[in-house]
Amino acid sequence: MVQVQRQLFTVADYHKMGEVGILSPDDRVELINGEIIRMSPVRSPHANCVSVLEELLFEQLIGKVTIRTQNPIAISDSSEPEPDVAVVKYGRRRYSKKYPTSQDVLLIVEVSDSTLKYDRTTKLELYASVGIPEYWIMNIPDGQIEVFRKPGNGDYSEKLVFKNDEDVRALSINFKINVEDIFFD
Repeated sequence: MVQVQRQLFTVADYHKMGEVGILSPDDRVELINGEIIRMSPVRSPHANCVSVLEELLFEQLIGKVTIRTQNPIAISDSSEPEPDVAVVKYGRRRYSKKYPTSQDVLLIVEVSDSTLKYDRTTKLELYASVGIPEYWIMNIPDGQIEVFRKPGNGDYSEKLVFKNDEDVRALSINFKINVEDIFFD
């Protein structure tokens, strides 16, 4: 029987593929645990959720943090995810020559419609393993916000679910929203 082997890549390999044209900016991919992962197409509910969240973050946190939407985060030598929203330490020029690292990240948010299982497993494990203090999943199918805190050993020890008219507060930053601010249909 033939053993199937995967070819894993480093961040340097991944960037080189972009430089030489193997990957293009239109490919919508990210590097997770050495694998190049094709991201799902962005549908209207997903795009709207990202836009509303971005607007609410700017309203409450302008000049206090940097808000990055669907941009890379330098997690490790084998992972460079592009979360839907990353709230990172403030600095207009801080990230002009390098991506934020896990030490810069205060909050990561993934908006999930078709990727819910992946965001609850692979992404959660990745973010917890590098100490991202707070990770939120905007769960579109169920109209709820899932909050994960206290990272350690590839998991979060605190897991909360907010629904309906409940307030959600980010402990890592001074930010509060109501679930209905996001899921208002």
